[in-house]
Amino acid sequence: MDLILRQFKPWATSFNFMTKSPPPLDCVRTIAPYQPGKPIDELAREFSLDPAAIVKLASNENPLGCSKSVIEALGKQLQAVARYPDGSGFELKRQLSAKLGIPSDYLILGNGSNDVLEIASIAFLDRERSAVYSEYCFVVNKLATQSRAAQGVEVPAKNYGHDLARMLDAIQENTCVIFISNPNNPTGTFLSPRDILDFIEQVPEHILIILDEAYYEYLPSELQSESVSWVKRFPNLLVTRTFSKIYGLASLRVGYGITNPSVAEILNRVRQPFNVNSYGLAAASAALLDDEFVRESGRMNDLGMQQFVSLAERLGLAFIPSRGNFLTFEFDQEGIEVYQRLLRRGVIVRPLAGYGLPNHLRVSIGSTEENERFCEALEAVLSEKR
Repeated sequence: MDLILRQFKPWATSFNFMTKSPPPLDCVRTIAPYQPGKPIDELAREFSLDPAAIVKLASNENPLGCSKSVIEALGKQLQAVARYPDGSGFELKRQLSAKLGIPSDYLILGNGSNDVLEIASIAFLDRERSAVYSEYCFVVNKLATQSRAAQGVEVPAKNYGHDLARMLDAIQENTCVIFISNPNNPTGTFLSPRDILDFIEQVPEHILIILDEAYYEYLPSELQSESVSWVKRFPNLLVTRTFSKIYGLASLRVGYGITNPSVAEILNRVRQPFNVNSYGLAAASAALLDDEFVRESGRMNDLGMQQFVSLAERLGLAFIPSRGNFLTFEFDQEGIEVYQRLLRRGVIVRPLAGYGLPNHLRVSIGSTEENERFCEALEAVLSEKR
């Protein structure tokens, strides 16, 4: 063994062989890992709380769960658990094609819509290229850019949302991707379809525009864009949506992209085989057919938003008007203090210091009862501070 090590000593010294882990790329070393909402079981252990009494409003999940038809579809998949899923997602694409009125070759499936964002970054970004995104944007936009060693151009926000005029001005010679989230997470800000269309018309055709519409279904019909038809007009547009939010399939990780077939073909070259599992495919296919569940989810979200806005107005708290299934509150102190006090009362929300918003907390809309628990807990916490 000593002889072998002596023979490889130059190589071993160069790479710290057998003394340290392999050195990662610099672009990976500087990435701050994504921080999900605190799990219920973790909080229960930390403060000796009853898990059943904990309210989690940190991850923008659907308080109604999922459609009953989804449960039935999942049961049928148990017999095929040893089989690989359909790598092409033929049936789900067929149903999406029918619902959206677009050929199936315009579609790409992902392990959640964030997977589609990652796939696009692999296909279109490297250290010689840049991507433009907004301050306070969805964190995956930054992570996907950074992981490719690409240059990230962050444009200062306007009223916590995208400043489209400044984003146009931020385009550089090497810009190849622009990220837009509408509505945006974590701020909930919204851009009108007219403003987005005007923006798309001005972006050079060699730049891929990624329009993330994860919260699209929560919008009233009069505010929903015609982005599916835009894809036919603009070959450089990729629209992403998800089944994690209003459809209630967050744990199954299913999302999709809508884009020109030439772009979809490129994305499929780097998409992982079987990136959507059989349970996700079956559940998403079933969820698409239950329009009533979607309507009821939207109705509950509207009621919850009214609860939160009323609370903010009663307590004199500033908030960012939201078109998602959450509301971001602003405090006159660091949000982490309020967050920690809420945890002790069994209420989990989302601190936003990592987004550059240290005085803000994002609160997902839950059931009426869960929302009431949060309202009572927040009022008690702020009374303590006063």
